Amino acid sequence: MLIYPRLETYKRGKLYMTKKLLRLSLFTLPLTIMSIGLAHAEEFSVWKNSFRQQALNQGINAQVFDAAMAGISPIQKVISLDKKQPERKLTFAQYQNNVISQARINQGRALYRKHYALLKEIEAKYGVQPQYVIALWGIETSYGNNTGGYDVVPALATLAWEGRRRDFFEDELINALRILQEGHIQQADFKGSWAGAMGQNQFMPSSFKAYAVDYTGDGRRDIWTTLPDVFASTSNYLAKSGWNAGERWGREVALSRNLDPSLADLKITKPLSEWARLGVTTRWGQPLPTEPNLSASLVQPDGPNGPSYLAYNNYKTIMKWNRSTYFATSVGILADAIVAQ
Repeated sequence: MLIYPRLETYKRGKLYMTKKLLRLSLFTLPLTIMSIGLAHAEEFSVWKNSFRQQALNQGINAQVFDAAMAGISPIQKVISLDKKQPERKLTFAQYQNNVISQARINQGRALYRKHYALLKEIEAKYGVQPQYVIALWGIETSYGNNTGGYDVVPALATLAWEGRRRDFFEDELINALRILQEGHIQQADFKGSWAGAMGQNQFMPSSFKAYAVDYTGDGRRDIWTTLPDVFASTSNYLAKSGWNAGERWGREVALSRNLDPSLADLKITKPLSEWARLGVTTRWGQPLPTEPNLSASLVQPDGPNGPSYLAYNNYKTIMKWNRSTYFATSVGILADAIVAQ
C-alpha cells in the first residue's frame, strides 16, 4: 500500500531534479561558450601582437597591417574546413564527371575562340598552348565564376593563429599583406577560398609573388578581374615550372596483359619507343607516335582496374600546380576536348 505513494514521490523528485539540471545547464552553457570565445579572443590578440612585429620586420607598413587586421577574429568555419577529412575518396571517374561536364567543355571552346588572339600572343611569350590555360581556368574557378567568397586576410590569419601549419600560413599572410601594400587589390575586393587561394587562377599569395604578371602594364597584377593578367600569370607559372613548349600533356593508352604493374609509377620514366616495345598502344590500339626525344611515365589514377595514361613532362609540370593525379589528368583531358572540334 505504501509502495505507490513513495514511488510517486520518487518520480516527482526525479522530475524536479531533471528540470533543475536542465535549467542550470541552459544557464551555464552560454557562459561556457562565452568563456571559450573570450579565451580564443585573448589568444588571438596575443598572437596578432606578436605577428605584427614579425610582419613589420619583413617590410609591411604599420598602417597597412593595422588597417588590414583591424577588428578581425578567428573564423570558425575556416577552422572546421581545415580540420575536415573527406568522408570517402572519389574514384577518378566520379571526380572527372564533377569537373569535366559537356557544359564546361562547350564553354571552354567558346572562351578559347573568343580570346584566341590574346592567348596566342601570350603563348608566343611563355610557350604554353592556349588550351591548357583555358583548361586550368575552367577547373580551378569554372572560368572565373567561382573564385571563393572569403576575405583573404581574416581567413589566413585564422589558419596562422590556429597553429596547425602556422609557419606556412604566417608566410602566406605576410605575402597577402604585401599584395595590399603594393596596391594590386583593394581590401574590400580581396576575396578567395577559405585557405587563401585567390583570383581566377587561385594563386596562393606566395604563388602570386613568384608568378603573377602585370601583362597590361597598368602597374597592378590583377588576377581577379583582368583576363590578360590571369592568362599571362597562369602561363608564367607553368613556364617557370618546366613546361615544354609545343608538347602535349600525355595520352590515354591501352596496356598489354603481361605488363609489369609496378611500372605504373611517376618516378619511372621511359622513352615512348620503350613503352611501345612493352606492348603499350594508344587507347584505340594504334602504335604510339615515334618521337625519339619524348619520354613518359605510366599513370593509373584509379589503380590497375581504371584507365591508364602515359604522362609526359608537361603532366608533371601541371602537378607542380596541384599534386593530384586526378587534377593533372583532368586538365589534360579538358584541354584535349577544348581543341577537339
